[in-house]
Amino acid sequence: MSRVSGKNTKPELIVRSLLHNMGYRFRLHRNELPGKPDIILPKYKKIIFVHGCFWHGHIDCPRAKRPTTNKKFWNEKLNKNIERDKVTLNNLKHLGWDVLTVWTCEVKSIEKLRNKLFSFIEGHRENFI
Repeated sequence: MSRVSGKNTKPELIVRSLLHNMGYRFRLHRNELPGKPDIILPKYKKIIFVHGCFWHGHIDCPRAKRPTTNKKFWNEKLNKNIERDKVTLNNLKHLGWDVLTVWTCEVKSIEKLRNKLFSFIEGHRENFI
């Protein structure tokens, strides 16, 4: 598990490249914000997390299927990740940030992802909770 990268993953790089091509400027991994968000758009008061479906428990995603061996360990580990994500999301919302989670399985369709990002940044936040 020490080899699992937390920054600059391929899906994150795709999202960042797409945002940059769309003309948005952003900051990365700011320590002073809860959860050290992947992408921060300060001008819009928006934050984007790029989460792995397995590690963060993407609901109804085949990539999020839990291992059948060593169940206790994996359930504890993955449940802690999910709980930590919920706390981070609530803390960021309390600070006035709008938050979007982009799942790794969503990175496959660039056009859908582009529309989702544009709608999140330029649209209404209640669509993305």
